Amino acid sequence: MNQEPLSILNLVLNASLLVQLVMLLLFMASAVSWVMIVQRGMYQGRARQAFREFESQFWSGIDLTQLYRQGNSGANKHSTDGIENIFRAGFKEFTRLRQQGSTDPDAIMEGTQRAMRVAHSREEEKLEANLPFLASVASVSPYIGLFGTVWGIMNSFRGLANVHQATLATVAPGISEALVATAMGLFAAIPAVLAYNRFSANAEQLTGKYQTFAEEFSSILHRQVHAKS
Repeated sequence: MNQEPLSILNLVLNASLLVQLVMLLLFMASAVSWVMIVQRGMYQGRARQAFREFESQFWSGIDLTQLYRQGNSGANKHSTDGIENIFRAGFKEFTRLRQQGSTDPDAIMEGTQRAMRVAHSREEEKLEANLPFLASVASVSPYIGLFGTVWGIMNSFRGLANVHQATLATVAPGISEALVATAMGLFAAIPAVLAYNRFSANAEQLTGKYQTFAEEFSSILHRQVHAKS
């Protein structure tokens, strides 16, 4: 008698309920991971491009008040992210404190730097959003797949007790469907590992650039407030 070929679809459909649940969980984790990978890649790409454009404009010699007003008009049309938010937070607080008539330059700079630190922390959170989920998928998926494999192999060998003559053809389908769970676990984990490492490095690089810009901007404001104090 010719046996039905062991296609991947047949292995999944003929697997035990628990193994099917494991496969479904891994498939959902992989699908959500890919959505987050695409979203993170697009967001961080836009953040890098926005940083280059804003830094080029900032160091072009443009008046800071004019640059801030341009940001206000742009913020009315679209949301701002990245380095522009740090600049806007610092310059807004700097202007507000000076308009209050504060005569202490150190107090003005302390408030300005505090505002930029808060904005920097928020931008860092945006850059690192969803990365913990990718890390969880990368670390847990192989073990979930292994659990499904062990369970499937246990069922295969347990079924041998009811067979008078055990052959490789008898246990091959059960072992094959069990190994599919391990393959799906690796399929979910490997892209998540690579994406997490890449996006973590990108986020760290960008936050470092944000921090450098904030310090340079603070130096400019420091010279301004002490020159007119």
